[in-house]
Amino acid sequence: MKTKPSAAVERLAPDECWDLLAQTNVGRLAVLVDGDPDIFPVNYVLDGDSIVFRTGAGTKFWSTLTTPCALESDGYGTFSGKAWSVVVRGQTHLILDRKERAVVDSLGLDPWQPGAKDCYLRLTPNAVTGRRFTTTRPDLWGTPLNDARLGEFQ
Repeated sequence: MKTKPSAAVERLAPDECWDLLAQTNVGRLAVLVDGDPDIFPVNYVLDGDSIVFRTGAGTKFWSTLTTPCALESDGYGTFSGKAWSVVVRGQTHLILDRKERAVVDSLGLDPWQPGAKDCYLRLTPNAVTGRRFTTTRPDLWGTPLNDARLGEFQ
């Protein structure tokens, strides 16, 4: 008989959140556009206690400079069965200094999408929160539908 995993959610300390953010380089940037929420995928690098990404001078750029925003990134441990999610909330600032841009470029900040991505933005956090939990994937854990299907093949 299979045992379902614990439903407990583990709250992560800020240091753990930064460690997890360093394991990936893709997130979703949430911003307000004309008063409505919108979400944009971004690739990023960590630079100290901040997140840097590049974009063109479009909606994402102008929206992040005028209102606070949030970046969310998550991951899944295939063997542990644990998932995590980290949210960084704060304000972005345009990076104009060439030396500062060179530092971020040396960290591997290259745009994934074609087109001009000449605007370097630094998200300076006001808050960093995260959580980790054991997943309950229906294909691994008993559900009435899967139990019926498994019964057909056993």
